[in-house]
Order: sequence, then structure tokens, then C-alpha cells
Amino acid sequence: MVAEKIGTTLSQHIIETQKDFPQASGRFTRVFNELATCGKIISSYVRRAGITAEITGKKGSVNVQGEEQAKLDVIAHNIFVNRLLETGLVAAISSEESDEIVEADEENSRNANYIISTDPLDGSSNIDVNVSIGTIFSLMKRKTPLGERVSKEDFLQKGSEQIAAGYILYGSSTIFTYTSGHGVFCFTLDPTIGEYLLSHSRLKIAEEGTTYSVNEGNRKFWNKGEEELVCYFQGNHAENDKPYTGRYIGSLVADFHRNLLKSGIYLYPKATKDGKQDNGKLRLLYEAMPLALIMKEAGGFSSDGEKDILEIVPTEIHQRVPLFIGSKREVNLAKEFLHKYNP
Repeated sequence: MVAEKIGTTLSQHIIETQKDFPQASGRFTRVFNELATCGKIISSYVRRAGITAEITGKKGSVNVQGEEQAKLDVIAHNIFVNRLLETGLVAAISSEESDEIVEADEENSRNANYIISTDPLDGSSNIDVNVSIGTIFSLMKRKTPLGERVSKEDFLQKGSEQIAAGYILYGSSTIFTYTSGHGVFCFTLDPTIGEYLLSHSRLKIAEEGTTYSVNEGNRKFWNKGEEELVCYFQGNHAENDKPYTGRYIGSLVADFHRNLLKSGIYLYPKATKDGKQDNGKLRLLYEAMPLALIMKEAGGFSSDGEKDILEIVPTEIHQRVPLFIGSKREVNLAKEFLHKYNP
């Protein structure tokens, strides 16, 4: 197909392959083009982050997660909210940087078809040290009937209900990766012409990986299953004496993108601190679910240690979840270790 030739623009690809999308419409194309434009604008800010104090450093406020916001966190959030809600096609947005959903004006809240969940700038703690960061997004259709105002409940759908998901990586190049249920495609931004050009078509991850990505600084807070699993990956286990390669950037999009291309597993398990067990750090709606859909379409798998991420029914907008995602063998291995060793 012409739309899958390397060098095809993102806009051309979406238009020419619309017939493959069950939700095919000009509205879908326009929303996707707007997402791509948001990525271009944020990429421009990221490129200038080292030369202007106005967009680097901390803002002095915290988000709903209790995390201190970087200035670029807020800039990226505002770009997404303003541009996407102005299309008249998005009824509301849930964002890591907002306590509540952000609704469009009343008319569009009642009549727009789409809702979007996003982490506008994942890995923002790495901005000031020039490490790759990214944007993650999930696109769904509302459940509330047209004519009624959209509500928080519209966002509490299983990941399998997503009609599209993607991320934009801001690294040595800016890469827009997405799936709409018909394969995974990567488009690299060519700054000389301002267009995303197809660079990877129908990506597939190997069923067995050789890399593991985890924040080992949290090791003392893990349960026995997580400890034994990482020992296995390090080659220090009765069942395995051949170590995997350890790679951890600390920016979810960057770690995920590398493993998608190179194979392996990313894990962020639960932790037990002060006698209390948490649910990990990552958010279900706008981090785990969209990446899980991409990984599924690439032939990989994702789990919270027990359930398929895409089959979890969310109960809260900012719900956290443990995440094991990547090559099938390694994710299934993680489930086996957690079931075997954890009470």
C-alpha cells in the first residue's frame, strides 16, 4: 500500500488507510492531525528548553499525584487542552496535570464524539538534564448519549475499548507512534519540512527479549516475587545463569520505545513502604492502557502481575497500577514468579 511506504507522511497515511478503520471518518483524521500538531509544538518547546529559563525548572505547584510540576508539564497540558477542545470533536480530556476532567464548552461536551486521556509530558523530571521524554495519549468514544454532558464515567472504560493510542517521543528525533488496532506505525518528524514521515511500518516485538528495565532503587520495597524475578533477569537464579541486559532511563516513553524496537520487558511493580502496599507509580488510563494497546498490536503483552492491563475496568481517573509490559515470554515469566513467590 502507498500509505505504508517508508517516507509517507502521517496525514497521507491516515487519509489513505481510513477504510481499514472501523471508526473511519473525517473527524477521526482531524483529531489525529491535531494530536500530531500538538506534538510538533511541544517538540519545539523541548528543543528550546536548554536556552530559556521561562520553560525549564519547576513551576512551584503540585499535580493531583502530589508530584511537583515542571513548567513544561503545564505548557504541554495547556497545548493539548486548548487545541484539542477547540476542534469541536473532543468532548473532554483527562490529563495527569488536572485533578478533574477538562470539559469542552457545553455544546461540544454534549455533542462531540471523542474523549482523550493523556500524560502530556511523561518523564518531565528529565527535562533539565536533556534525557528523552514524551507524550502518551488514548482516544476513546464517549459512552454518555449525545445530547448529554460528558462525565467522568465516560473515561472509566477498559483499555480494550480504545479506538486508538499512541505516544510522541522527544529525543534525538521526534517520533510519533500510534495504533488504531491495525498495526503499530512510527513516524519521525523531519524538521526541514515540518512533516512526520513513516519510519517503521507494522512494528513487531520479538516473543523473547534480552533486556529488562526497572528502577532497582526500589528493590528493598518489593515483595519476594519481584526480587526473585529480577534475580532471574540478572542471571543470579537457580533457573537462569545467563544475565539479561539491564537498561533503565527513568522516562517511561523512552524505556518503552527502546524495548518495543529491541525486545524485552519494562516493569514497575507494587512497593511496600511503612507497612503499606501501594499500586505502583504508573497511571492506568493515560500511561498503562495506551501503551498496552500498542504492545498488544506489536505482538507483545502487558499485565499488572495478574490481569491483562486491557481488561482492567478503571474506577478512578488517576488510578495507579503495577505494570509489566513487553515481550510475551518475559511478561508471562513475571506472572509466574509473582504467583509462585508472593502470598
